[in-house]
Amino acid sequence: MDREAARARAEALRSKIEEADYRYYVLADPTIPDAEYDRLMRSLEELESEFPELASEDSPTQRVGGEPVSGFDKVRHSVPMLSLGNAFSEEEVRDFDRRIRERLDREEPIRFAVEPKLDGVALSLRYENGSLVRAATRGDGTTGEDVTHNARTIDAIPLRLRGEEYPKVLEVRGEVYMPKAGFEAFNEAAAERGDKTFANPRNAAAGSLRQHDPKLTAERPLAFFAYGLGEVDGAIPDAHGALLAELREWGLPVCPETRSVDGIDGCLEYYRDLGDRRNDLAYEIDGAVYKVDDFRLREELGFVSKAPRWALAHKYPAQEELTRVVTIEVQVGRTGALTPVARLEPVFVGGVTVTNVTLHNEDEIRRKDVRVGDTVVVRRAGDVIPQIVSVVPDRRPDDTVEFQMPETCPVCDSAVARMADEAVTRCTGGLFCAAQRKAALQHFASRGAMDIEGLGDKLIDQFVENDLLDTVADIYRLDKETLVDLDRLAEKSAQNLLDAIDRSRETELPRLLFALGIREVGEATARALARHFGNLDGLMAASREALEEVPDVGPVVAEHIAAFFSEPHNREVISELRQLGVKWPEGEGAAGPESDRLAGRTYVLTGTLESMTRDEAKDRLMALGAKVTGSVSKKTSAVIAGEKAGSKLTRAEELGVEILSEADLLALLEEG
Repeated sequence: MDREAARARAEALRSKIEEADYRYYVLADPTIPDAEYDRLMRSLEELESEFPELASEDSPTQRVGGEPVSGFDKVRHSVPMLSLGNAFSEEEVRDFDRRIRERLDREEPIRFAVEPKLDGVALSLRYENGSLVRAATRGDGTTGEDVTHNARTIDAIPLRLRGEEYPKVLEVRGEVYMPKAGFEAFNEAAAERGDKTFANPRNAAAGSLRQHDPKLTAERPLAFFAYGLGEVDGAIPDAHGALLAELREWGLPVCPETRSVDGIDGCLEYYRDLGDRRNDLAYEIDGAVYKVDDFRLREELGFVSKAPRWALAHKYPAQEELTRVVTIEVQVGRTGALTPVARLEPVFVGGVTVTNVTLHNEDEIRRKDVRVGDTVVVRRAGDVIPQIVSVVPDRRPDDTVEFQMPETCPVCDSAVARMADEAVTRCTGGLFCAAQRKAALQHFASRGAMDIEGLGDKLIDQFVENDLLDTVADIYRLDKETLVDLDRLAEKSAQNLLDAIDRSRETELPRLLFALGIREVGEATARALARHFGNLDGLMAASREALEEVPDVGPVVAEHIAAFFSEPHNREVISELRQLGVKWPEGEGAAGPESDRLAGRTYVLTGTLESMTRDEAKDRLMALGAKVTGSVSKKTSAVIAGEKAGSKLTRAEELGVEILSEADLLALLEEG
C-alpha cells in the first residue's frame, strides 16, 4: 500500500472509530459490537505503525474516547483515566509478560493481581475527608462528566467511608454495571409498559448513569465494583491486592473474583477458569485483567502513550458480531407454530459459526424492525442460542425487504391462524401437515385417545421415515406384508399391532375428538362437546357462537375448534377414517354412560391403586362428569391417594385439600 492509499485508509478508519465513540460515549447507544470496534482500532494501529507520520495527535489511537455530552458539568481528571492494552491470544499474553520482565531485568515470575474485565461504565469517585464529593465518568480520559447526583443513588457506593484511617483525598476508580437479573427484570417491566428496552446490561448501565433526573437513576438496578485509584493524598498499601483489601475496609465493594497469582501461567489458568464460569456470574464480563501487583514495579514500568505497561486486558472470544440478513424463512414446528428464521451470512461468534437465528414470531420482528438485507448485531453468550440483538440502521440499504407472515402454511398450504391473545401464528392443518405428522400420529395413538397398543414413538418414526404414514388415516391402511419387512417387527408383533389397530376402529366420540388433536381440546372438553352435540357432523358444522354454549368452552377454544374443522384437509382425513371403518356411537350415547353427578368437581390421582389402574379410575370419574387433572391446586376437590403416593399428596396436605383413599374412591363411584 502506498502512502496516499494509506492516508485515505487511515482517514476512513478514524471516521468510523470516532462515530462509534460518539454513539458509545456521548449517546450511550452503541451500534456496533466490541469485536468490530477492536478490529477497526487494531487496523488503524497497524497502519500507523507502518506509516508513523500518519499517527497525528488527534488520532483515536492517541486518546481514549469521545467528548462529553452537553447537559453535564465537565470534570478534568487530575490523574488521567487511561484504557488498557488488549490481548486476544495466549501468545500476546506471554509477550506482555516477557516485555515486563525484560524491562525489569528479572527472570523470576512476576506476581499479578487478576480480576474480571467488567462490562459496564468506568467511574471515578472522589472522597475528601471521607465524604463523597464528586463522581465523574471517564469521558475522553482527561475530561469526563459530573454524575455525582446519579452516583449517590447507587446503594453500592458509600456516601462516607468507614473508619478513620483513610487518605485525606481518595479518588477511587471502578465500574458501574447492571447485574444480569436486574437487567432482565428491568427490560421485562419496560416491555410491559411499552417503553424502550436495552440491548445489553452495559448499554443499560451507561444510559442509567446519564439520566438528568436522579430519581430515574434510582429506579435502575445499578451496582459498583472498585478496582483502582486516581489522585491520593495520604498513605496507601504498596501492592494492589492489599489496596483492594483496604478499600473493602473503607466500605467500597470489590469484585469477589479478584485474585493474586504468580507468573503468567497463573494468569492464564485464572482466565480459563473464569471463562468456564463466565455464564454463571451475576454480571457480564468480556475478559480478564492482569495487573502487576507491586506498585513500585508499576512506577518502574511506567506508561506508553495511552495505556500502562503494567496492565493488560485479555479478552474472551467475541459474543457479539456483525453480519447481514440474507433472507427470512418460515419453519413449521410439530405443534403447527410458524417460526420466522433469519438466514445470515456466516459469522463466527461465541466460539461457533452462526448461519441462522430464530426470530420467534411476527411481533418480535416488528419490534426489532429486522428486514432482509439489514446489517444486524448477533449475540451468542456461552452455549445460549444465538439471537439478533439489534439492527444497525446506519448500514440499512435502500432495497431492504420487510417480512410478511404467509397466509398459508409453507409445508401443507393449509390456512394459518393467530389468536388475539397469542403472539404465535399456527397452521390449522393438524391432521394433514407433514411438519406436524409425528406429533399428530403419536397423540392419535395414545392411551387417552384411540389407545392403539404397541404403536409407540419409535415405530411411528420408522413408519414416517419409510413413507408409510402421511396422515392418521393411513394407520388403518397398514398390512402385515408391509410390516414384517420392517425392522423391529417380526410376524407375531406385526399381527399384534394390526389387531390393536382393528380394535381401535370401534371407539367413542369423545375419544375420537380428543385424538384429533384440536388445540386446547382435552379429554374433559371432548366429552363435553360429544355430550352437547351428540354427533360429529353437528359439531363440525357448529358456529363459534354455538360452540361457546358448551360448558367450559370459551371464545379461544371455540376459535380453535372452528378453525380446525373449517380446514378442508382435516375434513378429508376424517372422511377417510370413516371410509376405513372407524366408527363410534352417535346420538344419545355419544359421550358414553355419562352423568352429571360429579360435575363441577376436580380430582387428582396419585400412587398405585389395587382394584383398577389410574387410567381406569380417571375414565370412571370423567364418566360421572368430574374433571381429572395432573396437578394439585386450591381448586382441587380431592386427591385420591393410592400406595406410595408422592409429592401430590404432600402438596394436598399443605393446601388443606381433602384426601381420599382407594376405598373412598370405590364408594364415590358406587353411590346412587
